[in-house]
Amino acid sequence: MKPNCRILFSCQKSSFFGFQSVKCHHSLVNHCNSSKFCLNFEHNCQFQATPFRILGFRRVSDDSHIAFRVPMWSFGQSRIISRSYSDGRCRDVSIIASVASKKRVSENNFERIYVQGGVNVKPLVVERIDKDEDIVGAEDKIEAGDEKVSQVDLNEAKAVRLRREQSDNEKEAWKLLRDAVVSYCGSPVGTMAANDPNDKQPLNYDQVFIRDFVPSALAFLLKGEGEIVRNFLLHTLQLQLGKTVDCYSPGQGLMPASFKVRTVPLDGNKIEEVLDPDFGESAIGRVAPVDSGLWWIILLRAYGKITGDYALQERVDVQTGLKMILNLCLTDGFDMFPSLLVTDGSCMIDRRMGIHGHPLEIQALFYSALRCSREMLAVNDGSKNLVRAINNRLSALSFHIREYYWVDMKKINEIYRYKTEEYSTDAINKFNIYPEQIPSWLMDWIPEEGGYLIGNLQPAHMDFRFFTLGNLWSIISSLGTPKQNEAILNLIEAKWDDLVGHMPLKICYPALEYEEWRITTGSDPKNTPWSYHNGGSWPTLLWQFTLACVKMGRSDVARKAVALAEKRLPADHWPEYYDTKTGKFIGKQSRLYQTWTIAGFLASKMLVENPEMASLLFWEEDYELLEICVCALSKSGRKKCSRGAAKSQILV
Repeated sequence: MKPNCRILFSCQKSSFFGFQSVKCHHSLVNHCNSSKFCLNFEHNCQFQATPFRILGFRRVSDDSHIAFRVPMWSFGQSRIISRSYSDGRCRDVSIIASVASKKRVSENNFERIYVQGGVNVKPLVVERIDKDEDIVGAEDKIEAGDEKVSQVDLNEAKAVRLRREQSDNEKEAWKLLRDAVVSYCGSPVGTMAANDPNDKQPLNYDQVFIRDFVPSALAFLLKGEGEIVRNFLLHTLQLQLGKTVDCYSPGQGLMPASFKVRTVPLDGNKIEEVLDPDFGESAIGRVAPVDSGLWWIILLRAYGKITGDYALQERVDVQTGLKMILNLCLTDGFDMFPSLLVTDGSCMIDRRMGIHGHPLEIQALFYSALRCSREMLAVNDGSKNLVRAINNRLSALSFHIREYYWVDMKKINEIYRYKTEEYSTDAINKFNIYPEQIPSWLMDWIPEEGGYLIGNLQPAHMDFRFFTLGNLWSIISSLGTPKQNEAILNLIEAKWDDLVGHMPLKICYPALEYEEWRITTGSDPKNTPWSYHNGGSWPTLLWQFTLACVKMGRSDVARKAVALAEKRLPADHWPEYYDTKTGKFIGKQSRLYQTWTIAGFLASKMLVENPEMASLLFWEEDYELLEICVCALSKSGRKKCSRGAAKSQILV
């Protein structure tokens, strides 16, 4: 008995001259099976046979274009081409350009290789990535144009093949990841948070979480399997409409924290599948997620970069959903800061942990999402003001974080000698920080050669804890300066025992203890010192650490962390988190077979082995942002910055 499909609406199938069609009772997108898409605001239907095939996609409008150096892909320029084989299966051929000097290619240069040459461009290296198979042998290498691939390239291909031979741990991880896939109307739409067969009370761990799915999505994308990611992006887009909680509706554009596929009985012995989103109304603390929409934007860009299916970004419904998220985040309020003001529990740390205000994690994800949006947003008369707002916010946010969140030995010495109660625009201590706030542990902990971005900044308050996710995304997105990014990795290496220990990586350091823990967390029994969000170790942070290390040319550090995790994760049944100061014990309430632990490990392995793919997922320093900076203050007050002035003031 095949169920009907519904996301607040249902689908009916019919046949006309031997061709199937789908009738929609709602706008936006309905995905009734893996090969047919019913879409758009005009109730028309279009069909897409292969997730990666971009032949036949049409642009949103002929007079629109993608902003800021994103290429206009057309016939023959796809980076992913679908091929049919004799066994009837479709496999994907990924065409990747690399430079003979082996230097990392920047994002702009990488794309320029294709754009300048048009449809006649010849990739320097052509590499085939087959599903569920090892890399093909040298004799099966595709020729670039009419030129034979050199012996050097053949040797490199052999080395790639050897590197990609899966270990037993990787094979187990892939099996577990595929077992965690959630289907809706016969199509994969995500992965459940945890899939422990011995768990009798799954609580909400059987749901598909937006943030939790991101490492799973990257693992599938790097494997060459994009259908599940595409389905996820489109279905979660439909869930933006939201719910009413206690007679109040949240802002339009809010993404849910998670969703669940539920089976609903109908009359006539029929059943229907329904996607049921959770916007925080059933979560602990009833806090709406701020980061879900930011992760969705980041994943949308990653999907396009890796698959070459940029047509998905250009769809009217996707562009509309993107604008809704941006409008929600860029709405003017009472706050004077360019950073986002949020409550406790609105991100990965989804319980009371004293991060209300302007936590670094949200600011780094916000900055990344803005940079993604600047690339993907179609520029037309209706979006020009939004593009301008994005540019201004990026500039202001980068200055704010680099200038006021950064601490190293030099900055701590400055804070130690701060004067307070300064009433002027020329004040050095702009946020009235009292030197007594510097914790005693920090004085002895911070290394001479290293620094980091603090966890939070508010009037008369600096949260000096080291939050790993925010610092890693500051590196990945270039929210920090190049020198700051290097210093963050220097600190992690210098404090390896504290931040990595037996299991990468601490979510924050140090833990709240004693009276501070009781007051700040409300005596939270799950966030006890050195457990869960209060100083616990989370293996899922490994893929983000790997991406940051690859970007900074320090892949050896990432390999060290990956090897450390691989020794324990399979033996410990892939736990959600680890406890104690060094991450020695499995978390006391840790779920086993945690999906984003599994996916984070797999993504890390593939990223460290394929830096050319990793380069698609991070950003280099953007000097255009510094040129349009409007937030640098001088003795004469507010002024615009030239490139030279911006470099001298911001690139510290």
